Amino acid sequence: MKYKFTEVLNDLVNYFLLGDIQLLEEWKKGNNLSDNLAMEFTTTESAEAAVCNGIILPMAGIENYPYTIYFDLENETPELLGRESRLQFRHGGYSLKIANKKLMLFTWRILEQFTANKVDDLIRDYLLRRKPIIELENGWYSIEVLGGETLQDGEYEPTLEFLVHRTDGQEAKKVNINESFKIQSSAY
Repeated sequence: MKYKFTEVLNDLVNYFLLGDIQLLEEWKKGNNLSDNLAMEFTTTESAEAAVCNGIILPMAGIENYPYTIYFDLENETPELLGRESRLQFRHGGYSLKIANKKLMLFTWRILEQFTANKVDDLIRDYLLRRKPIIELENGWYSIEVLGGETLQDGEYEPTLEFLVHRTDGQEAKKVNINESFKIQSSAY
């Protein structure tokens, strides 16, 4: 299955986060972190711990463009490897745990008031407005991130594509939480 989302924005902060947002909220509670998870992530080692435990994948360098987002669960040619696409990077070896049957690409802003109610409201909004959230079976998934530009309605648009595959467990890889996912846009 392949899912496509258009006009995805970064909320004016150069970050996206990928993961099971409800699992992140449970993890926050279990580690006695404050509701200002943005502050926790920038002043403690908690962001690195969340990444190492497969809770989130932080994506730095997200420019203020409208993005086309693909979640690709197929074993066919990814969109960004197509003939008319312009691949700029391919980062792999990430692992994410899904415990609430949802994989979501969300922005940094939710972390500033990260409560169960805010998370529930955000999920409802994403489902209503067809923002980047998909259903997955619970378990571990390997994630590869492709970035570049794809042809959308005759114009090249910044695109992120997530290749998502079920695995038996967490892959052992030290993740660089400051790795850049910056896309050079020819349109903006």
